[in-house]
Amino acid sequence: MSVICAISTPHGTGGIAVVRISGSGAVALAERLVGGRPLDRQLCFRRIDDLDDVVVSVFRAPHSYTGEDVVEISCHGSVYIQEELLRRLIDLGARLAEPGEFTRRAFVNGRMDLAQAEAVADLIAAQTRGEKDVALSQMRGSVSSELEHLREQLLTFTSLLELELDFADHEDLVFAERTAMSGLVHEVAQRIDALIDSFSTGQALRRGVQVAIVGAANAGKSTLLNALLGDERAIVSDIPGTTRDTVEDTLVIGGVLFRLIDTAGLRQTEDPVEQMGMQRSRKAVDKADIVVRVIDASAGEADGCCPADGGKHVVTVYNKADLLAPEDKRQEGGLYLSAKSGDVAALRDELLNHARLLLARQENCGTVVSSVRHYEALKTARQALENVMRGMDAGLGSELLAVDLHDCLDALGSVTGRITSDEVLGNIFSKFCIGK
Repeated sequence: MSVICAISTPHGTGGIAVVRISGSGAVALAERLVGGRPLDRQLCFRRIDDLDDVVVSVFRAPHSYTGEDVVEISCHGSVYIQEELLRRLIDLGARLAEPGEFTRRAFVNGRMDLAQAEAVADLIAAQTRGEKDVALSQMRGSVSSELEHLREQLLTFTSLLELELDFADHEDLVFAERTAMSGLVHEVAQRIDALIDSFSTGQALRRGVQVAIVGAANAGKSTLLNALLGDERAIVSDIPGTTRDTVEDTLVIGGVLFRLIDTAGLRQTEDPVEQMGMQRSRKAVDKADIVVRVIDASAGEADGCCPADGGKHVVTVYNKADLLAPEDKRQEGGLYLSAKSGDVAALRDELLNHARLLLARQENCGTVVSSVRHYEALKTARQALENVMRGMDAGLGSELLAVDLHDCLDALGSVTGRITSDEVLGNIFSKFCIGK
């Protein structure tokens, strides 16, 4: 492969910057750039007389990130120096790397599989400890090893079924014992079900715990959102129906990312625009992990102020509690607060407690799936196993059972990249930054 180069540190001025080179001939090209003594595996100080003093790190194949010879040049963080180093490398025969090309080469050279490569991008983008933990676990092979183990188990019976096809003239020969095969298929299906169920946890960690703030018009939902964020994010007015559409923002509490959604107030109205806003409110509730149900404590609970929660975590907030006398705070199972005064510490704690319950499945499940691509592949694999189980119950022959097992194996293999297309690879690695 040709020698590629890119700046691996964020664009702009900084204390230092790192220019990365990879490919056969990368070391020789770097030696021509810095001049002087040959480069070895240690950190080497070199002076590029008319440009900068740099530190060069050499990683020989196959013991490098890409599996090729890799050279990293640490220079001072001047934008001019970074761009001049790139220009000189290109003049010496290198070419500018495409987005994700270093990681794609690592995948092609067997340094990591596709699921691990995707986790690299997730780790770079991680903003919270939860995101980091999931991405790091996947980069270290938690998903990959689990799916490869399942594939190996299924491959054994698939091979035996195909062996039966080779002896089709001898109908009495059975290599894949059906009772054992049925037990294994059910066992694998249960494990895939657990991975599919972990997706909601993975999405909560990756994209944030979805929190829908709902309630009657003028209950103080927008004021509550602003108080949680510590910013005037939503328009606040005493006029009911001010919020016509959902307003979203993010908040980190205790290392957990929350995605807050302020919704339109729910009430009887003939206004078609307000009705559209309420329809979006109900959709926000359907997608939410936690529902914050806001009630105007000074006016009492309005009918229909909260759609059916569908078994979701619900936090009831009695807002405008500053207008009540202490003896009037009689309702149990809810929080009395005043969003207007900004006193929302108790709600923050309650959200964090609910989120921890929601995310506890990460520890119980062990392996967490956070990628939509992986989730879809697992659903496909699960359906193929369902077809196998039905086929065995119906007494289908080896050939038809083998087809469904192959569909399952292909779906599982697509996660790790054993079976994939250039189009899929291009789509995945195009989302990486150029220096990775």
